Amino acid sequence: MLQATNIHKSYGALKVLQGVDVSIDKGEIVSIVGKSGAGKSTLLHILGTLDQADKGTVLFNGRDISNLDSKEIAVFRNEHIGFIFQFHHLLPEFNALENVCIPAFIKKTPIAEVEKKAKELLAYLGLSERLTHKPSQLSGGEQQRVAVARSLINSPEVIFADEPTGNLDTASSEELHNLLFQLRDDFQQTFVIVTHNEGLANMSDRKVVMQDGRLG
Repeated sequence: MLQATNIHKSYGALKVLQGVDVSIDKGEIVSIVGKSGAGKSTLLHILGTLDQADKGTVLFNGRDISNLDSKEIAVFRNEHIGFIFQFHHLLPEFNALENVCIPAFIKKTPIAEVEKKAKELLAYLGLSERLTHKPSQLSGGEQQRVAVARSLINSPEVIFADEPTGNLDTASSEELHNLLFQLRDDFQQTFVIVTHNEGLANMSDRKVVMQDGRLG
């Protein structure tokens, strides 16, 4: 599904990625681990089109997405990719249902269709009783599950997760780990996860280690 070849990225004199090659298969959960500053999040952002490499190519289902212009990338990202971050970035003025719907509204999917799917996703994630609650009224684990539902609303082919359990307690972290694998099993959902959580990394289908801008 996703293949990156010879990815280089520098910020001034700092070489962050130095010739990274990685491929991701459909329905696979891949964890990227390594010390802070190794380049994990930079690689994730390049694979997820949030940043561009200085050199190298990224193929998505055979399509080179390395050199799309900003408008093309925004459309591609909205239609094909989902994101889960350490800090869930829910909009505080909107309730859970509205937060989940936003990416689909951007895609101009009909409102009735979006709301139906959002309610189904939130029910699947055990949040049927929280539809009208705003983020401030939800626990950390509940907020992250709303963020997971939001990442799924446009039926993305791959979800990129950057330290998804980094801001959660142990119980909520384990709950989220199990949820990701349930999504993989139930929907053949593909995940690429940057994590310091060894438990999550060891549960993954594949663990790749990044060190000094290269994959070991």
